[in-house]
Amino acid sequence: MKYTGERVIPELMKQMNGLLLEHLARYHFSIHYAKGRILDFACGSGFGSNIMAVAAKKAIAEVIAVDIDPEAIAYAKGKYYHPLISFQVENCVDPSLPERFGQFDLIVSFETLEHVDNEEIFMRNIYQMLKPGGTAVISTPFGQGRGMPTSEPFHVHQLTEGEFQNLFTLYEEVQFYYQKGVLIEPAPGREGRHYPIGIAVCKKGTKA
Repeated sequence: MKYTGERVIPELMKQMNGLLLEHLARYHFSIHYAKGRILDFACGSGFGSNIMAVAAKKAIAEVIAVDIDPEAIAYAKGKYYHPLISFQVENCVDPSLPERFGQFDLIVSFETLEHVDNEEIFMRNIYQMLKPGGTAVISTPFGQGRGMPTSEPFHVHQLTEGEFQNLFTLYEEVQFYYQKGVLIEPAPGREGRHYPIGIAVCKKGTKA
């Protein structure tokens, strides 16, 4: 699989590549929540699914890792095989996913929202596929807002901070974190700093 500048392929990138380090930081951040059934939504080359499976193998029952790109999934199966992981070609806005895949204890989806035309179905799929009491960890880069142009050729748009936060009103608990490079920290104390990426950690209500 070729490195295009957007897809993260660790072995084809320099160790200090900023994009690679950002993605590694998000997956390591998510290990704390890893247990039971895990869905890696838009898993790309599969390295992050492997990170979680290796780090939390005693707590994880299985990892379902999906991506719309058949080449990426074929690469993931060859490079990042792990007995706990099932790599599959799927579209994250397919409305049949909740019925076919069931529910998960943890859903992670990093740098996906900015690529999705049908944001409503994407977010509904995540909510429906999350078990009551389960956790979703979702990240996206901030930008000019929904429907506004972006300099990134593969992005539909980039949400504002407010638009991003408004996506999670159905959840019982939501914590927002902010990322710059490998630094991920909560909102307090961030005045005067620019954080290009937002991360939401959302817990679904137990009665949902």
